[in-house]
This record gives sequence, C-alpha cells and structure tokens, in this order.
Amino acid sequence: MTLTGCAVSSPPPVVDIYQQDQRAGKVTSGQHRVQRGETLYSIAWRYGWDYRSLARANNIGAPYTIYPGQVISFAGGSPRETTPERPAASTPSRPTSSAGSSSSSTASTPTPAPPPPKTSSPSATGPVNWQWPASGDVLERYSSAAGGRRGIAIGGREGSPVVAAASGRVVYRGSGLTGYGNLLIIKHNDRWLSAYAHNKKLLVKEGDRVDAGQEIATMGASGTLHTQLHFEIRKDGQPVDPLALLPRKS
Repeated sequence: MTLTGCAVSSPPPVVDIYQQDQRAGKVTSGQHRVQRGETLYSIAWRYGWDYRSLARANNIGAPYTIYPGQVISFAGGSPRETTPERPAASTPSRPTSSAGSSSSSTASTPTPAPPPPKTSSPSATGPVNWQWPASGDVLERYSSAAGGRRGIAIGGREGSPVVAAASGRVVYRGSGLTGYGNLLIIKHNDRWLSAYAHNKKLLVKEGDRVDAGQEIATMGASGTLHTQLHFEIRKDGQPVDPLALLPRKS
C-alpha cells in the first residue's frame, strides 16, 4: 500500500478485526493508492468509511469503478495527485480478484463494483432479515471497546459451510485486508454490508448475486491461528453487534 499526502510519513491506522491500534476508527487524513483487486467497498471497510461517503469525497460516481494507481483521499477533498489515465476500452473488465491474488501490482485493469439499483425503494435502505452464517458456537462476542472485536467469532471444523447471512451481492473477494485472511464482503442494500473472514475456500466471485443461506465459502484459519468464522455486520459503514440482529439460537 502506497500512501501520499500532507505530512503523511506512515500509513494511516488500518481498521482490522482485532483493533490493535486504539486510535483505530474512521480515518480522516491521508490517502490510499488503489492496488489491483481492491474495490471501493474493501477500501471503505478497511478505513472505517461508508462507501457512499468515500465515493462522494473523491467524486466517484456509480457504479464506483476505481483503478490501480488511483489515489483515494480520506480528508474529504479531491486527491492531490492526478488519477491515472483510464484504459481506452469501451467497457471496463471485471477484475480477477481472488484469495491468492497479489495486491502489489499496478496494472491498469479497472476494479469495478457492481452497479447500484436504478431506482430507490424501501428495500434499498430498509432492514435486513438476518440468519446465522455458520452453525458453530460463538467463541468471541462483539465489543465496541478499544481493542475489542468488531464482530463475532463462530467456531467450527475446517471445511464446514459458511452461508450468506442475507441475500445480496458480493462486492469484495480476496485476502488484501490485514487480519481477515480470505474474505468476502456482501452488500445487502445501500446501508447494510456483512463480512465473512478466515475462510479456507471462497465459492463465489465479485458481482455474484447470492441468496440467504447459500453456501459462499468453507470455514478455515486463514489470517488467524484457529479455525473460525469472523462475521461482521456494518450499517452505514459502522460496525454493529451481530448478536443484536441474528435470531436467537434455540
């Protein structure tokens, strides 16, 4: 990750699941240079932003296409550096992001995000019907304290199924976010996203539409020491307690 900007000598704090940096939260200074395989959603997730706010701050319109080498500003203004020239192709190609892809390439392949709904409706911002993404016991709970886990850890055996907690569209598939291992992010509507981390195998790709309960990955230990699923839910870019939204287990 290459960063530029005013008085930035080291990377801004990365919002990861373990919150080791007590300053972690929404990053409001510095810049991020887009790497191959990243999407606006994954960058917003990493730095504690709502993807719509980050798009507005950088004058990025729907469908939120970004390019390797492009500079994303967290200061609310336009990046100081010139955005790399976009390819002349008529239609950007979808990236081949995967758990094993490198994040250091600066090739000019664009990284489009799936297009938003054409018209707004209550379902675009309303509540989501959640279900459990895995059948194991809860090993760790959500905590809003400094250094706390911003989701829950669900135990299980390696290779156990991980399912979509609600219907939506896959907006990130990869391993570029520190501490998450093999990660999927699903957009459920304009306000709600969920993340599934430490997977062994990812069974869906970016842009796929998934149904609630559909198997999307298998449980693993990527990015952690023990087999588990780290599950997060975010509303308007902010983590919320999944246990407050998931149905009670009998």
